[in-house]
Amino acid sequence: MKHLKIIFSVLVITIAFTACNSKTSKNTSEALAVYQCPMQCEGEKTYSEAGSCPVCNMDLKPIEKASKVLEMNEISEASIFNLTSKWHTEEGKEIQLKDLKGKTLVMVMIYTSCKAACPRLVADMRNIEAEIPKENLKDLSFVLISIDPETDTPERLKAFAIENLMDDEQWTFLQGTESGVREFANVLAMKYKQISPIDFSHSNIISVFNTNGELIHQQEGLGVNNKDTVDTIVELTQ
Repeated sequence: MKHLKIIFSVLVITIAFTACNSKTSKNTSEALAVYQCPMQCEGEKTYSEAGSCPVCNMDLKPIEKASKVLEMNEISEASIFNLTSKWHTEEGKEIQLKDLKGKTLVMVMIYTSCKAACPRLVADMRNIEAEIPKENLKDLSFVLISIDPETDTPERLKAFAIENLMDDEQWTFLQGTESGVREFANVLAMKYKQISPIDFSHSNIISVFNTNGELIHQQEGLGVNNKDTVDTIVELTQ
């Protein structure tokens, strides 16, 4: 008799647990669903609850939200996050560009031993940062990529960041391989050429990418009016 009571108790718990899981699963499914008229009388309009269409009175049909979320998070063919090259930050951490996903990116290619154009590019980046509302900075990363990976080790990039007051969390410096740097320069249509062991000629371009790594805007030149660049960044980080 005692054994029967134990078996009965186990069965009751099992049934209750199954019912609870079923209810949870149903609630989760319902939470993921939105509803729409199968005839699309109101175009793409959707509803958060089941019911009938106010136009044709047909029952609204559920549409999965999850699939729409996946579509929104897909990386397009134009995204720099498709590049598989590996990079080292000024902190020595190994990353890929896709690890920067989720923030608006302001990117420039420089080298730390440059005495001509690069200091002015750095100043332009600092000027852009100064014009961005402070509340937007949390959604923004300024990324400086070295075109001289042999010289610009993570340790050197870290020292350069500190020296130029660019060691806050919104600043990132990257050292790559020669092939990775060349590949990324091609994506930006940025040209550079080594003209001596310690000197390069190069384009002066600041590029803005959205959170999915798609190029949205480029600023070319030194000390140019950065209003369009700032406006683009503010719009992307709203």
